[in-house]
Amino acid sequence: MAPAYEFFTGLITATINKKKSTCIDSRFRLNNSTRTLIAPIFCEAIQFRCIACLIRFCIYSIKMRQRPKGSSEKSNSSVRNSGEAIDNGEGTPLYDNNKNVVVVAKRSSYVILALFVLVIYGTWGVYHYQYESLPAPLTLEQVGKRGFSEHEAMKHVVALTRLGPHPVGSVALDRALQYVLEASESIKKTAHWEVDVEVDFFGAKSGANNLVGGLFNGKTHVYSDLNHVVLRILPKYASEAGENAILVSSHIDSVFSAEGAGDCSSCVAVMLELARGISQWAHGFKNAVIFLFNTGEEEGLNGAHSFITQHPWSDTIQMAIDLEAMGIGGKSSIFQAGPHPWAIENYALVAKYPTAQIIAEDIFSSGAIKSATDFQVYEELAGLSGLDFAYMDNTAVYHTKNDRLKLLKPGSLQHLGENMLAFLLHAAASSNLPKGKGESTQEKSIYFDILGTYMITFRQRLANMLYNSVILQSLLIWTTSLLMGGYIAAISLALSCLSVILMWICSIGFSIIVAFILPLVSSSPVPFVASPWLVVGLFGAPSLLGAFIGHHVGYLILQSYLSRTFVGRKRNLPTSVKADVAKLDAERWLYKAGLLQWLILLTVGNYYKIGSSYIALAWLISPAFAYGLLEATLSPARLPKPLKTLTLLIGLSIPFLISSGMIIRLTATVIGTAVRFVRNPGSTPEWLGNVITALFIAAIICLTMVYLMSYVHISGAKMPIIFATCILFAISLGAVWTGVVPPFSEDTARAVNVVHVVDATGTYNEKPVSYISLFSTTPGNLIGEADQIGEGFVCGRDRFQDFVTFSVNYSCWTDKGSETGWVASDIPAIRVEKDTKEESRITQIIIDTKLSTRWSLGINTKEIDDFQLKDADLSEELIPLGEKSSVNGWHIIQFSGGPKAPTKFNLTLFWNKTRAAITSDNEKKENLLLRIRTDINRQTPQIEKEELFEGETTSLFGKSTSPHTLAFLTSLPVDF
Repeated sequence: MAPAYEFFTGLITATINKKKSTCIDSRFRLNNSTRTLIAPIFCEAIQFRCIACLIRFCIYSIKMRQRPKGSSEKSNSSVRNSGEAIDNGEGTPLYDNNKNVVVVAKRSSYVILALFVLVIYGTWGVYHYQYESLPAPLTLEQVGKRGFSEHEAMKHVVALTRLGPHPVGSVALDRALQYVLEASESIKKTAHWEVDVEVDFFGAKSGANNLVGGLFNGKTHVYSDLNHVVLRILPKYASEAGENAILVSSHIDSVFSAEGAGDCSSCVAVMLELARGISQWAHGFKNAVIFLFNTGEEEGLNGAHSFITQHPWSDTIQMAIDLEAMGIGGKSSIFQAGPHPWAIENYALVAKYPTAQIIAEDIFSSGAIKSATDFQVYEELAGLSGLDFAYMDNTAVYHTKNDRLKLLKPGSLQHLGENMLAFLLHAAASSNLPKGKGESTQEKSIYFDILGTYMITFRQRLANMLYNSVILQSLLIWTTSLLMGGYIAAISLALSCLSVILMWICSIGFSIIVAFILPLVSSSPVPFVASPWLVVGLFGAPSLLGAFIGHHVGYLILQSYLSRTFVGRKRNLPTSVKADVAKLDAERWLYKAGLLQWLILLTVGNYYKIGSSYIALAWLISPAFAYGLLEATLSPARLPKPLKTLTLLIGLSIPFLISSGMIIRLTATVIGTAVRFVRNPGSTPEWLGNVITALFIAAIICLTMVYLMSYVHISGAKMPIIFATCILFAISLGAVWTGVVPPFSEDTARAVNVVHVVDATGTYNEKPVSYISLFSTTPGNLIGEADQIGEGFVCGRDRFQDFVTFSVNYSCWTDKGSETGWVASDIPAIRVEKDTKEESRITQIIIDTKLSTRWSLGINTKEIDDFQLKDADLSEELIPLGEKSSVNGWHIIQFSGGPKAPTKFNLTLFWNKTRAAITSDNEKKENLLLRIRTDINRQTPQIEKEELFEGETTSLFGKSTSPHTLAFLTSLPVDF
């Protein structure tokens, strides 16, 4: 059976190599009558490239297959006499002279070994060049006044990290702000004489951030007493430039558990050095450049929100660029762009070391990564377009003590700084900036880099045209192929697809079995966090073994079917030749099934407008082109040959070049996020994180190795592959089992929280419960850590802890020494001031958070329809009346502020008119109206004794929902 795409490829080959008058004879064995009928159509198609003529030829070929036996025999009499081929009445040639037929279905195992080695080293080489190759750090003497120097930027990183953790409300943050302010004033003094540099120390008023997307659903973030440093650079004699500005933003504050070398002192340092360089260039600008050094980002993007809603310069901004970190160092990559494509397209034109992947945007926007950046504020609230950068190396250290200076790779700041400087100089001098809120477009840009050197961008409209064209042509070719091949081709296609399905099932099955085994044999369910290369043996080897076994089973089924069909189609072939022909035919069908797999992915991606669908396009077009160029044949009488090694090399070179480095990068990110995988400790099975990692690895194996797998079945490399994968898995599992490779290290620590909890929830004037709680966002029990600390810690699920923003089902706790370090007057107070039970019930409550300026309040939306929050002292409205979202029947208010932030609030509750009756005493106690947690960043005497703060393999973990080291809990029941 000759598939239609083989026909078309052979057609093109014939036109290149032969004259039109002889092309039919050279590529087809046709009788005179057939040649007379199709020659005009065929040659017309060649001369005018007329698709209609080609379709006419295909239709004629199908009709010829349906002609009766007698007519076929008459027309073939001349051919039969020559001894070349005869027709059996089904339109399929049979061989009369078989003595010279030689078909060998065998491939050297050394070729397969070489291909695997090439794939492994090639993939690692691409990754290393694309993500590990950093530019050399430059000094100020090397770059001059107008360039970017990492040596100068590192001075800022050192100064900020020396302050230690600097969260909102801390003295260290005030010092960090003062340092940035002084550095900005220094830039102002040394700026070009034709450049205006304005420095504003901006104190934001209280406000409420009520974003609705992503992590903000069901929440309102309230802030007060936040300070920012704002630096504006514009030409002195072009006042109109101040009406159009480019915003460059990052945050100074860190979480309470990290000094923030990566997140985001490195970003602040890059911005200060950029401002120094731009202050020497801006006299030729047409647009101003604003640098925003904000605070409050770690508490809910409050700094960006306060600037956009309150600062007068915010109205002039036309484009926003956000610098972030989800790790420390490496190449800072664009992971969000748009919605207007101007920024990403112009960045691609001028960036020296472009690093950007739209697949990161697809993953981030899907919610798979539970995080948010200031770019969400600029895009959602201000309607701005722009770019969002992030450092993503060593993502396991994110928000832990290991986010420190020694892990910041040399060249990281130079890479981001040179890219940003080139882009800002280009954008600031342009008169074509997108008009921010006034100009929008639905047409996003598809973007990706190649080896961190070249960058490709194209609009969604072009992507739609390209994808639709490829999909339609592929469907036409497959349909024509099946029509020409008949039921045999249809069954062969179905069986080759079965092989792919078995490959997926076995690959996923083998890797998931390992995911369940690891928690049983390792001290940690995620033993690969500190040594990411372990996933190659723990998950990669089983996935590859399962994929090969499933694929080979499908191959054997397909081969068996093809062998049986040869009984009628090629009776005159020797038995040994029939078997080899079936193997070779099966090999080709499996290769083409890989094409069909990627065609399905391209179709799905195109339907849902997924930006990273270009990856499926590359994995479909390149192997298909190589196959058509080197393997396709138009002659149905030609016996199949083994697939050429060159076909695989040409077919996979472009896909691996485009995607292999990105695949390793994404894998490293998935592994790093295991440290903070559990949002509610104890609520997810220990194996769940492993299962997700296993599925990810299995998917990569099945998608990328499907073509190479089709080459293995006729080779002698089957057993070596099985033995190699088993040995690799055994070595990796043994290293984990024996503890030779520890799950955590000094530089990659387990994320934990140690909190002194004072719980007055549900006590109703009884004495509050006080204890030290130890819990972790990393999968696994805490018995080892508890034994290391001592102090009578008990681990289990007996003590449920509700921290308002999250809950803890599994923890370790001790009451020893918990009565000191706090006083009863520190416990927040909730007092009902007035309760009006009329037609519409309204309750006025006074909340006093005492010493805390960081607290979380949960409001039961099953009982409360709406609410209003005010500052009790100033009567300033913080949260107005209006529609509020909720999650699981609760709306959460998260408040954070500086030392001068208010601590007394008036809360007005408007009840639902219909509510369920509560009868039992237990329901009255358990059914809460309000829940509050107040945080104080203070170590009580018992907390100071814990060795966990200095542990080599453990680290405190902080985020906007995490409690500080001292937390107070209290509540108000529904029936107060």
